Amino acid sequence: MESLRLKSRPALPAGCVLLLCCVLVLSSCNRSVPPDVAATVNGRPIYYAEIDANYKSQFPAQGEGENEDQIQLRRIDILGSLMDSEVMFQRAEKASLVATDDQVNARLTEMKAPYTVEQFDKQLKEWGLTLDKLKERIRKDESVKRLFVKEISSKINISDAEVTAFYTANRGSFNLPERQFHMAQIVVTNVPDPNARNLKNDKAKNAAEAKQKIIALESRLKQGEDFATIAQNYSEDPQSTPNGGDLGFLPESSFDKSSPELKKLILNMRPGTISPIIPSSDGYRILKVITQEPAGQRELADPRVQQTIRDTLMSRRDQLLKSAYYGVARNEAKVMDYMAITIFNGGAKK
Repeated sequence: MESLRLKSRPALPAGCVLLLCCVLVLSSCNRSVPPDVAATVNGRPIYYAEIDANYKSQFPAQGEGENEDQIQLRRIDILGSLMDSEVMFQRAEKASLVATDDQVNARLTEMKAPYTVEQFDKQLKEWGLTLDKLKERIRKDESVKRLFVKEISSKINISDAEVTAFYTANRGSFNLPERQFHMAQIVVTNVPDPNARNLKNDKAKNAAEAKQKIIALESRLKQGEDFATIAQNYSEDPQSTPNGGDLGFLPESSFDKSSPELKKLILNMRPGTISPIIPSSDGYRILKVITQEPAGQRELADPRVQQTIRDTLMSRRDQLLKSAYYGVARNEAKVMDYMAITIFNGGAKK
């Protein structure tokens, strides 16, 4: 379900020379690449058909006023995600961590649970996927998850001293006068905001783009992509986006200012569940209830407090190391993006 910027100098920068060399090399390579191949990762192809299938699942309907440039920008972003996924999947292969058929089928069963057979078949058609293609996507996702567990999560150790330091600095937040909801959100707005940055530098510019974007993100969440990762990559809230959309703990009374329907929705959500798309005055949001906590002071000796702190610190470090690991993996892979050079050359001639 992560962009490089070149520094400029008055003289011809080394970065520009490198970029020019890359363009020339890619242009040369592009002459011999099969027309259905959009990119390769260590020689393994990524086909335009994969981009088209992902585009159809994320953007099932064309937005009003949408032009070719916007479509191509989304296709570039989709290809970037596919390349990252392939880089990680190949690392999982080398580490013998590819998901088994049983693991794939278990995840598929979870995805089918909310649907009838007819509804799931209809959902597959809306995503532009066959069952085999969905299984292939699940296998890659589950394999990468196993890779992250081995290379990152299993190696993170939160010490007792770190837990104590966090509690001391945040003791007041564990005094709960009323029921608390640990919430996270994904926000898409239809208004310009220079502060709305995310890892993908992806910002909806108008109402039509905002609607298209939130529908695409909801589709990806339904397909099992991680909420925090989607929030870091695409959410447009300046405060919560860097933390994977995490809003912290919110008291029950804070929802009194919401509409009765929204308050009822939140209060009835079980921990771990995700809301449908919620329209707002300036766009849309999707909410997730992570946990609920009853009222009262929580002491450090409380196992729930320690677990909450460890989970929080673990999540922050996990997100940091994953972002760094993507960078390391990209550096070590040989990635050739033929679609990008084709688009660039086509645009440069206009």
